[in-house]
Amino acid sequence: MKNLFLSLFVLLVSLPICAQKEFNLASPDGKLIANIDVDKQLSYNIQYKEKEVLSSSPLSITTTEGVIWGKNPHLLGTSRKSVNQMISSPFYRAAELNDNYNQLVLRFKNHWNVEFRAYNDGIAYRFIYSGKKTLQIAEEEVAYNFPIDGIATVPYIKVGEDGDYESQFFNSFENVYTTERLSELNDQRMAFLPLVVDLNDGVKVCITESDLEDYPGLYLKSDKGTSTLSGKFAAYPKETVQGGHNKLQQIVTQREDYIATVGARSFPWRIAIVVDSDVKLAATNLSYLLAAPSRIQDTSWIKPGKVAWEWWNDWNIKGVDFESGVNNDTYKAYIDFASDNNIEYVILDEGWAVNLQADLMQVVDAIDLQELVDYATSKNVGIILWAGYYAFERDMENICRHYSQMGVKGFKVDFMDRDDQQMTTFNYKAAEMCAKYNMLLDLHGSYKPAGMNRTYPNVLNFEGVNGLEQLKWSPVEYDQVTYDVQIPFIRQVAGPMDYTQGAMKNAARGNYYPCNSEPMSQGTRSRQLALYVVLESPLNMLCDSPSNYLAEPECTSYIAEIPTVWDETIVLDGKMGEYIATARRKGDNWYIGGLTNWDERKMDIDLSFLPSGNYSIELFADGANAHRNASDYKRTVSELPKDKKLQVLLKPGGGFAAKVTKH
Repeated sequence: MKNLFLSLFVLLVSLPICAQKEFNLASPDGKLIANIDVDKQLSYNIQYKEKEVLSSSPLSITTTEGVIWGKNPHLLGTSRKSVNQMISSPFYRAAELNDNYNQLVLRFKNHWNVEFRAYNDGIAYRFIYSGKKTLQIAEEEVAYNFPIDGIATVPYIKVGEDGDYESQFFNSFENVYTTERLSELNDQRMAFLPLVVDLNDGVKVCITESDLEDYPGLYLKSDKGTSTLSGKFAAYPKETVQGGHNKLQQIVTQREDYIATVGARSFPWRIAIVVDSDVKLAATNLSYLLAAPSRIQDTSWIKPGKVAWEWWNDWNIKGVDFESGVNNDTYKAYIDFASDNNIEYVILDEGWAVNLQADLMQVVDAIDLQELVDYATSKNVGIILWAGYYAFERDMENICRHYSQMGVKGFKVDFMDRDDQQMTTFNYKAAEMCAKYNMLLDLHGSYKPAGMNRTYPNVLNFEGVNGLEQLKWSPVEYDQVTYDVQIPFIRQVAGPMDYTQGAMKNAARGNYYPCNSEPMSQGTRSRQLALYVVLESPLNMLCDSPSNYLAEPECTSYIAEIPTVWDETIVLDGKMGEYIATARRKGDNWYIGGLTNWDERKMDIDLSFLPSGNYSIELFADGANAHRNASDYKRTVSELPKDKKLQVLLKPGGGFAAKVTKH
């Protein structure tokens, strides 16, 4: 009788939960609300300040056994909690971050749950599977149904045939942005993340993902003529062949009929960042906050910093008595330059290992690697080695062990160019292996960070950006300047990026042309300095030749001194595609950077957030003729005005960079 009574009690308590079909989850400030429907189709919508910003959008996962999580869901129960804590965020834009959200977990029959979180600047959800059986995921349904035909800014995949998704799944995640209405997007061309939709009245929604481990990355494509974006995923590779760039890639020739194989796990977060100002968009930390915590207990050996880099400037140095190229004399010159300017690293980019062998144990005859590492060590400079993906992946532990013992500090791994489950698994495996041997990792030729920089903080940088390297070969009509004032609001939302700034040869509008051995930037010299403040790169390149830096001691001194990780960041002002101004603090010093598009612009910078006291300011601003000669700049050192207001004129394609010091 007692057991019968208990069973009836549990049934009665459960009935209201199971009968309930709609749930609401509000952000801590109450302005953002997710409304979740668990009736015949699991779906949700989002309201911001009582305005709908995402209409009812379905979510589901289908296994190869035909089971669909999200169709006619059988709800077992729910749980809620609120979190407001500070988390450590080393090697990032701030020393610590506020992690403040409300959470709702919906528990369903057959060992699957859905977890929603509401932050003040976004709504995120993820599936969770707790069963013991290994499953094959045939498809995940991801859809974003917008209430109006908003204006989307998306990075299309720029390779592959329209409508041929397999050819589009092999890509480098580099492209400029296309801006047009949702209904006018190319429905045959996928876009990678992040992307942004403008819903009028200042409200923007940025779509991205986080905790992307051992699962394929999400792409979005237009549903033709509608305001809906639908998800696409690369299926798991069934067959691959060695090929691609210098035989350093694995080319998928056949795929399975599923996208992933999974055991008990949490799936990646699907994030809709919702803000009412572009400044808030550039300041969001959701990708980092939603990632898995660090798996490296002792991070004391991880050393961020700047890198003297040879590839962009084509090993082009002058005033020496040897022929520059891939040889020890050239690299010793780069090491000397780095040492003299307190630059932490030199990268040996592609060329140090024998070409077409995909074997990182075969070093070209012109390089004595141990001699270079020892020379660099004596100069307090670390060596980082470039590695093609397949050459690194096929012998990963032996390579890490061998070069760690030699004294190499890390690897720049390149040409992955995929984000199917096989490749996202590789990225985490590479990070774990490098951490085992106390080595840094720069994931070039790869997708966005998606929170990995929190989980493995030894991965200091990621590409997935259409960076300055494009100006070695892009045509004269190419527009890097506009792109520069878009990425802080889009790509940088996902985390740091290997943009590789620092050009000393600068081109005003109409003066740019592609040149491999003497490349140039678009926009002004001061803009290049500002990029070290506005963009985030814990492992940050000095892309130009030591010869060019030595000819520009003022600019070189500023770049060499600037930190690459920060104690505090404030986005001061900005409008996506037009301009941005950012302030970052390291210790007691503040660095300020601003960029404009091709429009000349006066920026009024309010530094009233600075504590009371007297400050001096070192300012690099566009010169009077920077609109014609982009290398024209003016450096001044003065007292910061008592009202802590700063006005700077930015020439077309211009920028400014400053250091503010209390005295």
